[in-house]
Amino acid sequence: MRYDIVIIGGAIVGSSIAYYLREEGFSGSIALIERDPQFAHAATTLSCASIRQQFSIPQNIRLSQFTMKLFRRLKETFGTDADIGFREGGFLILASENGLPILNANHEAQVAEGADILLEDADQLTRRFPWLSAEGITAGAYGRSGEGWFDAHAMLMLFRKALRGKNVDFMTASVIGIERQGDRVTSVSLDNGETLEAGTVINAAGPNAGKVAAFAQLALPVEPRKRNVFVFEAREKYADMPLLVDPSGIYVRPEGSVYLTGGAEPEEGDGPADPQDFEVDWPLFEEVIWPVLATRIPAFEAIKPTRAWAGHYDYNTLDQNAVIGPHPKVKNFLFANGFSGHGLQQAPAVGKALAELLVHGGYRTVDCSAFGYIRVAEGRAFRELNVI
Repeated sequence: MRYDIVIIGGAIVGSSIAYYLREEGFSGSIALIERDPQFAHAATTLSCASIRQQFSIPQNIRLSQFTMKLFRRLKETFGTDADIGFREGGFLILASENGLPILNANHEAQVAEGADILLEDADQLTRRFPWLSAEGITAGAYGRSGEGWFDAHAMLMLFRKALRGKNVDFMTASVIGIERQGDRVTSVSLDNGETLEAGTVINAAGPNAGKVAAFAQLALPVEPRKRNVFVFEAREKYADMPLLVDPSGIYVRPEGSVYLTGGAEPEEGDGPADPQDFEVDWPLFEEVIWPVLATRIPAFEAIKPTRAWAGHYDYNTLDQNAVIGPHPKVKNFLFANGFSGHGLQQAPAVGKALAELLVHGGYRTVDCSAFGYIRVAEGRAFRELNVI
């Protein structure tokens, strides 16, 4: 079997790439390989499903702005029944005195890109959100529009459903090898015994991306990192609550009648996850998260945890930023990896960008050159400071 393009990974990044290839007029054959067709362990469906413009570098802001524009025209793009439950609740990123210089610099970058982000001091924040305690807080950045959260599974299904009429071959399999001859990859081997000859191979394998790159004898500093999300109930319901990020890194947001929280994993000792480990680390909630929530939102001293889940995301150990585009020497092997927790919100923009690159020979809508692999080869970090 031969395909013009083989995409490894069929969750939101891979599906977006396939979708926009067809939208940009690519008429060749496409295979979309996914080992977990129910997406039970996919980073896409186990994420906290949010979108923000509060990044530290312009290129990340632009990627999310593209997706935000897509959200605004969802029904025109995918049909009148398209709905991902998007709630434009905003982000509120808090900073202590020590974190204020970075918050200020980030805010300048965001405003320069047209993002609707307010920078307010502690007094202004507590007036805006009376339920908030400003203990230890100097300022916060609040996204009044263009930020919020949504249903990740619904978003993925929109793209997967849209692909059904676009002549894309869906394959359920795991990649177990990639044949490379000199400066070209030539085929992809699957665990079902099939071998696919490939004109171009795109790595959209999420947390497994480093392993997939290694099959082609290419180094990619991307590994799976485990993250826990906890659900809890509280008597108080704050309809105006944005997704709040404490200086500790712990976040909380409303989800209907309950709340979601996470971000408690310590930096020290945070290494690659066991690919089979999806057990919830419950002590993180009681020992780390709860004290922070009770300090930041005093009404949350009395809360009741109900359930939780653990997922893996694709963490770029070099600079917590995406790697996008072709390998400089093996030019028919392309990367769409290492988003470090913000891949879901940026996937449509990356799909569009790579489709433009393959069909037209260059980026047109969002220039992703800064995310290119060359920095990995040189060990030169292009660091995103606002990683949640």
